Amino acid sequence: MAEESPVLVSLVEEFVSGLQDSKAKDTAAGLKNGEFTVLQLVEALGPSLTSTQPQTRARGVKLLSEVLQECYEDLTQKEVEVLLSFYENRLKDHYVTTPPVLQGLRTLTHCPTLPPGATVSILKSLFQDVHVQSLLLADRACVYKMLINVMDTREAELKGLGADFVFGFVQSMDGERDPRNLLLAFQIAKRIIHRGYSLGKFAEELFEVTSCYFPIDFTPPPNDPHGITREELIQELREVLTGTPKFAEFLLPLIIEKLDSDVQSAKLDSLQTLAACVAWYEHKDLAGFLEGLWASLRREVFQTSSERIESAGLAALTAITSCLSRSVLSSDSEDALSIFLEMVLNDCKHHLCEPDLKLVWPTAKLLQAACSASNRASHIIVAAVMPSLIEQYNSKNQCSHRRTLLEVMQRFVQSVKSSESSENEELVLSAVCPSLCSVTFAALSETNGSLQVTAMSVLISLARQAGLLSNSQIELAVDHLARLVLSDEDDTISLAVISCAGGLAELHPTVFITNMIPRIKKVIFSESIQQDGDSAQHTQPAVRQRCLSVLAAVSIKPSVAQESTPVLLEVLGAAHSGELGFSSEEAVLACSSLKTIAERVEDTEDSGRCFHDVIVPRLLSLALQAALKGEISSAHHSPLTQEAVLSTMVGVISTACSRLQPTLAGQTAVRFVSLFLDGDVSFLPGNSFPSQIKLLANHGDSWRQSQMVCLLMGCVCSLPRTAAVPQMERLLSELEEMSCTCSHVMSYTSAAKCFAGLLNKIPAGDFLDSRLQKTMTRILSELNSADSSVRMQAFTLMIWVAKALLLRYHPTCAALTDKLFSLLDDADLGPVAADGFSLLMSDSADVLSRACHADVRIMYRQRFFSENSAKLVQGFNAAPQEKKPNYLKALSNIVNKLPKQVQVTELPALLSLLLEALTYPDQGVQLSTLSCLEPVIADPPPALIQQLEALVVRLLPLTSAPNMNVKIASLRCIHALSRFPEHEVLPFRARVLRALARPLDDKKRLVRREAVQARGEWFLLGSPGGR
Repeated sequence: MAEESPVLVSLVEEFVSGLQDSKAKDTAAGLKNGEFTVLQLVEALGPSLTSTQPQTRARGVKLLSEVLQECYEDLTQKEVEVLLSFYENRLKDHYVTTPPVLQGLRTLTHCPTLPPGATVSILKSLFQDVHVQSLLLADRACVYKMLINVMDTREAELKGLGADFVFGFVQSMDGERDPRNLLLAFQIAKRIIHRGYSLGKFAEELFEVTSCYFPIDFTPPPNDPHGITREELIQELREVLTGTPKFAEFLLPLIIEKLDSDVQSAKLDSLQTLAACVAWYEHKDLAGFLEGLWASLRREVFQTSSERIESAGLAALTAITSCLSRSVLSSDSEDALSIFLEMVLNDCKHHLCEPDLKLVWPTAKLLQAACSASNRASHIIVAAVMPSLIEQYNSKNQCSHRRTLLEVMQRFVQSVKSSESSENEELVLSAVCPSLCSVTFAALSETNGSLQVTAMSVLISLARQAGLLSNSQIELAVDHLARLVLSDEDDTISLAVISCAGGLAELHPTVFITNMIPRIKKVIFSESIQQDGDSAQHTQPAVRQRCLSVLAAVSIKPSVAQESTPVLLEVLGAAHSGELGFSSEEAVLACSSLKTIAERVEDTEDSGRCFHDVIVPRLLSLALQAALKGEISSAHHSPLTQEAVLSTMVGVISTACSRLQPTLAGQTAVRFVSLFLDGDVSFLPGNSFPSQIKLLANHGDSWRQSQMVCLLMGCVCSLPRTAAVPQMERLLSELEEMSCTCSHVMSYTSAAKCFAGLLNKIPAGDFLDSRLQKTMTRILSELNSADSSVRMQAFTLMIWVAKALLLRYHPTCAALTDKLFSLLDDADLGPVAADGFSLLMSDSADVLSRACHADVRIMYRQRFFSENSAKLVQGFNAAPQEKKPNYLKALSNIVNKLPKQVQVTELPALLSLLLEALTYPDQGVQLSTLSCLEPVIADPPPALIQQLEALVVRLLPLTSAPNMNVKIASLRCIHALSRFPEHEVLPFRARVLRALARPLDDKKRLVRREAVQARGEWFLLGSPGGR
């Protein structure tokens, strides 16, 4: 016998007799350091392990188990065998020794040197000598975790036990009640089922021991530290119950029974479990239960008051029908699907024929759920139902009934499941398609708007059934849509026509190219309407607008876009020349339609080349013609020189350029830059322009030419960052010059935006730094000169450059921001500088956005706020009284653009400033501040509650402000105040109720509505039955 270490004997004695649990770690450390071995530790524990006192033996075993937990990886196979023999023998000892024994056995199952066959030996001893459910919670969890571990690491050995392992687990789990342990037990059961363990004759026992918890009825306690949720338990148990067809004969009767429950959650769980289990079943597993299942499902859909239960019931019916559809037919077998659907149809079909159609929708939903399960089910149900529905429709006179039946038919068409196996197989709807089309076209010819809208839904659903509609039927459908576009002025019908036409054109583009687009073009450019009297003149603009919208909607395929875009360009050409009385609004709509096409058309080489070669050059040509014509002639002012039209044209060019392929993008950049810098008009159609055109030169009063710089911005600022912009230095110099010297607002603003957009994409380096240095020198020179005539232009350039740099986190942005803060004290530019903060924090649609491929870093707004909020507060405190509103407006503009979560976190520190902002008469400051305060009031921090009186005093006068939006925002804030702790707000109740009496009589309905809601909440404060 090895000589015992005095240190080891002391550690054992102090742990066992002295009850010092910390000595286990000291013992483990000694074992790791080689001061003694595991077997020496066992020998030292000899007196404790052989003691007549069970508690002493338990302490000895606990010390050994805790030490092994720290050192199990270093054990040899011989040591593991000795320890296993010891622990298995100790399972027969007094029950107080069982917990540390289980802990030791669990540790040994993790040993890499665990010998083969040891797992089987451990489990046999465990199942034979331990009654698991008599153990404490933690000890039961130890058993379950040990089982999970050996199932993951020693699966082959466990499967060698056969059904005995399943029986042992069933005995161990039977009676478990704790949710934490149930989650572990369900995971073991799931492994048994899904990994192919032999259930033998214990399938029913395993089902019974797990299904007794179905459906799960568990609500975690508040602030549960364990995080066990009802949804987790439901999911784990569902995977157990639905994992094998061997449970079908037990599970399906249980589900039918639970569906009779009055508990909504039990019904929902049962229906979802049913849908999950039949995915694994064959038709023979369901055969004996179909009648009961159908009765339960029908009842839930017909009588339910819950949409979730109805949806789950329909999903279960679809799953059952899909399962039956998988059955393989043979000459001597019954068709399970046909028998089931015959039962369904017998119970449902007569409801579709009732005069009042009271149960038509639940019936239709059931049939549609079954119909959507498979191609075979679709054939059976459509053949049985659709002829009856069509006959019903033709026999009804009331529009409401006919609309209902048409909606039902549309849902059936949507639910049809097409076959993917055979191309030659007959389509499900082919037999009823002629009758269905006849009904649909007849409804489109009706005068009832809702019937027409429903008919269009049917039409698009039919068109989505591949190969169903013939060319003649598609042509007739397009004829009807074209007629409605040209004749019906109802907005709802117009929107439905546009949507339907877009869907059909995507599926059948050829018909629209040959039929609809020529007809629309003829109407747009028809002069006859101008000669038909006053009434026709009133309708012509509306017809044109609908035609332009339809052209945009149908142009999803490049082939259609190549036919529709020339029509829109022709509209712009006619508007420019003054032909046919096209208005500027129609020119804007034509540009909007082109932009929609640019956004929606399929991104192919053909579509990109169409915009590159045709559309963009034509737009440039028209705009340039309009600019030059306006300078020469004053007889007709082209609408293409108006800001609204040009801004919309920018959107077309920007969207098109942002989607160009790299090669075309580079060519486009060269064209635009050569046009604006060198006057190269060679690529423009209708080239009749003067040879010397300098669009970026300062033309004095020639604003029509200078404002075209916005089109340059739309192109070069939207190109991908990989596209090289030629002559960059010269271009930036010209843009800077225009932005600082031009007197036309749109021109110098667009030049500044274009300059900033290019600057944002320039890679970091010497070129960018030198360019920034030149620009900043010029900007500061102009801004610091009080008598400069272009201070506003310089400020505009500064604010856009600051935004471009802010988005990309460039360090120079800090200097520009400091200058912007200093301008808040400027007599002339102070209010504009305050508004400039809104521009810095807002998204820009036409430049410096991610859609334009700008360099936009994440969370730039939060970074700007954290770096500059303190400067703003300091500036406010130091500013003279007459300049303080500028600081408050700037603060409000910054905070208002922050994400709501950041507002709630940061606003308490700025609360005093925001409250003061409410006292200033500027309506913009008031509205922006109120929009900042509202989310914070909804979830008030302690600092806000302390300022409650100041908040109420400032909000109440705003409920009678001149501006409607200010009144509405203040009333919403006061409404939110009523949700503060009652003891805090109750002292203000009378004052608030008196103040809210006035907005109750406001002339605006929206104000009155907010006042009623707010006053109602305050009136209930402190009253019985109140909040």
